[in-house]
Amino acid sequence: MKIISLFQNVDVAEKIKNAPDSGYQIGVVIGSFIPFIVLIGIAYWMYNRAKKRDKNGY
Repeated sequence: MKIISLFQNVDVAEKIKNAPDSGYQIGVVIGSFIPFIVLIGIAYWMYNRAKKRDKNGY
């Protein structure tokens, strides 16, 4: 069930349109960008780790 919820489409524009106040709108925007930021962080960490491994000759 958790895996299915990860793949559900979220209409950010619809949520912002029906938002009760501006604080909710900011939360929706930040919440929609967090998964991308986490993926970029993981990719950067993996890149640096591979780069250090090549530099040390492993």
